[in-house]
Amino acid sequence: MDPISNSNLNDKKRLECSSNKVSLETELSETLYKTMKDFVLSNPTWDQYKLINSALASFLVQNGCTDNSVSEIYLNQLFTPSKSF
Repeated sequence: MDPISNSNLNDKKRLECSSNKVSLETELSETLYKTMKDFVLSNPTWDQYKLINSALASFLVQNGCTDNSVSEIYLNQLFTPSKSF
């Protein structure tokens, strides 16, 4: 494969991956951060990303969100809590 085609393929892969995920930066209270850190350290099937995704999906569904993708994340965590995203 020539370098130009390879570059286009890499750009396409990056675009596909980036369309599914968004980077988020926020400030947390120290207590919330410590509690989250302790939870993740004591539950090896979880990480901070999975915890935040689950918490946001739960909040949104419980407050009236009807988006199917959000509902899927919520239900996956509700019925299979050890499953990764």
